[in-house]
Amino acid sequence: MTGIINVLKPPGMTSHDVVAFVRRTLGEKKAGHAGTLDPAAAGVLPVFLGQATRIIEYTTDCSKSYRAELTFGYETDTGDDTGEVLRSAPYPGIAAEQIETVLASFAGTSRQIPPMYSAVKVAGRKMYELARAGMTVEREARTIFIDSIQLIKITEAGILFDVTCSKGTYIRSLCMDIGQKLGYPAVMSFLVRTRVGNFTLADAVLLEQIAEQKEAVILPLDYALGHMPQITLNSETAKRLQNGQAVETGGSPAGLFRIYDHSNRLVGIGRQQPDSVYLTPVKVLNLG
Repeated sequence: MTGIINVLKPPGMTSHDVVAFVRRTLGEKKAGHAGTLDPAAAGVLPVFLGQATRIIEYTTDCSKSYRAELTFGYETDTGDDTGEVLRSAPYPGIAAEQIETVLASFAGTSRQIPPMYSAVKVAGRKMYELARAGMTVEREARTIFIDSIQLIKITEAGILFDVTCSKGTYIRSLCMDIGQKLGYPAVMSFLVRTRVGNFTLADAVLLEQIAEQKEAVILPLDYALGHMPQITLNSETAKRLQNGQAVETGGSPAGLFRIYDHSNRLVGIGRQQPDSVYLTPVKVLNLG
């Protein structure tokens, strides 16, 4: 069984729990997900089955979109409303113009410090494991990119906002940083992931739908590669690429391409070398 399911992860389950459910329901041992969602968060979680697991890395690089609820007035050790309160302060309210100005300041490239309660590894151990053991370690800031960030609504205690960002962006950290710029402690109080690459919330399926419809909810493997341009090769050239040989294409722009044979069958992913007419295979697929 090869393909992808655009799962609507419910709050209260880990991403690993969702993958385990799909494995049991479909009887497919080989499965993995693209981009961990916090247990309390909901939204788009692409689950890859069979040979599709080999292309997960090309989906995790895609940008992601979220709708987040931020609550002012307190700060926690986890950065969300499930953690232990570290400090609190009265929140009298902030003008929309001030909030919009601060949100806009986060657009573009910046550096972000990941929260202690994250899966980032330090000396081979995940930071959330260290945090649960009562340890705090020095965290190195990482480069992130925010494509867009927009205020949706001002609530009594905080705001709703939409953000589209690069992989590796922690919305919990973003909420804390927004609060810091506005002068108030803040937490992420709810999160919905609305998009991962080509996978959208509108097209996501419930766990109940997977149990009822099974194979009918599985998307083709190349659904996850829609952000890559396509090259179609004749049968002989496609076979050579599948055998690990670089093939001549006549000179396409440099970068990654999804490769099809003459019958429109996906045969792999190739990289066009700069200033070259040759396409080099980077991932060969045998889908039959």
